[in-house]
Amino acid sequence: MPLSLSHAVFWIAVLACVVAQLGILRATRTPHPARVSTPAHRPASRLEEVAWAALPAVALLLVLVLTWRAVYVHTEPAPTVAVHGSAA
Repeated sequence: MPLSLSHAVFWIAVLACVVAQLGILRATRTPHPARVSTPAHRPASRLEEVAWAALPAVALLLVLVLTWRAVYVHTEPAPTVAVHGSAA
C-alpha cells in the first residue's frame, strides 16, 4: 500500500474511533429510562458505566499511539553514514 494511502487510512480510522468513543462516553452522561430490576440483573451504577466506557477508550488510545509510532517512525528516512575505506 502506498505510504500516503496508509496514512490516510490511519487518520480516517482514528477519526472514526474518536467519534464512536465520544458517542459512547456521551451515552453514559444521559439519563436512562427507568429499568426494571430483577434479582438476576442489578442496574449498574453511574461510576461503573463510566468505567466500562472509559476503559476501552484508554485501550483504544494505546493501540492508536502504538500504531502511529509504527507507521510514522518507520517511514522516516534512515540516517546515512559515510563509510570510508581504510588503508591496508
